[in-house]
Amino acid sequence: MRPLDETTPRDPAPSRLHYRMQRWMLTPGIRLGLRIGVPAAAVFAAASGFMADEQRRDAVSMFVAEMRASIQERPEFMVSLMAIDGAGRNLAEDIREVVQIDFPVSSFDLDLVTIRDRIAGLDPVENVSLRVRPGGILQVDVTERLPAVVWRSRDGLEMLDETGARVDSLTRRTERPDLPLIAGQGAQRHVAEALDLIAAAEPLGGRLRGLVRMGARRWDVVLDRDQRILLPEEDPVRALERVLALNEVQDLLGRDVTAVDMRLGARPTLRMSEAAIGEWWRIRKINGSGH
Repeated sequence: MRPLDETTPRDPAPSRLHYRMQRWMLTPGIRLGLRIGVPAAAVFAAASGFMADEQRRDAVSMFVAEMRASIQERPEFMVSLMAIDGAGRNLAEDIREVVQIDFPVSSFDLDLVTIRDRIAGLDPVENVSLRVRPGGILQVDVTERLPAVVWRSRDGLEMLDETGARVDSLTRRTERPDLPLIAGQGAQRHVAEALDLIAAAEPLGGRLRGLVRMGARRWDVVLDRDQRILLPEEDPVRALERVLALNEVQDLLGRDVTAVDMRLGARPTLRMSEAAIGEWWRIRKINGSGH
């Protein structure tokens, strides 16, 4: 083999190691790492070195807090008052009491979810929505529960809506004479049925005094003159309508009847007053002596 001398041309092809290095540098992962990873690592190292000093960390934290405060406390982000729509005077006072916001306050510091939950937790509130209006006003829109009945329980008098949800308490029945009265254990869980019975009893007019839940199973219709209509557990509205039909034809409730028992639909029972029973026995005796 002829030895190489200075006049022999050099082979331009790269060496095997150099070739592999070039191929490795051209792979997408390595190129991305060199373009992004290395600068990011350098920045991270510099930032870590800078933040290693406690005084520098405190200075950065203070700068961030001041910047945040300067943005959040701008006039356009401040809330200065609360407006409540849809609530009565007493409910509006209760809302302001449970919210307890010291105005003015930044809108960034208002936790609307927590505020809404507090307001929704009030008994008279059926639904509530919150928003911050332009001009720095916290707008509270409330749908207030409408009382449908007065429920007399061992704990006192309470107003309930048509679903049985509590609306408010009463100190005296005379405060809401326009609302029908229900009583008895479990009556609050059957307000819808009670309202159906009250609607069916409309022909009785002012004679209706209220409904009493008996044994947490069924209703008694209480009338004036100490009269009662004992209704069955099943289909009480239909049983009441039967009594009202008899009353219209025979003036049943206008007689000396203390109770009309409809618990056995196939055999309604009348309970007479003591005076009527005494008069009946007197007439029997007279008729008996006549014979």
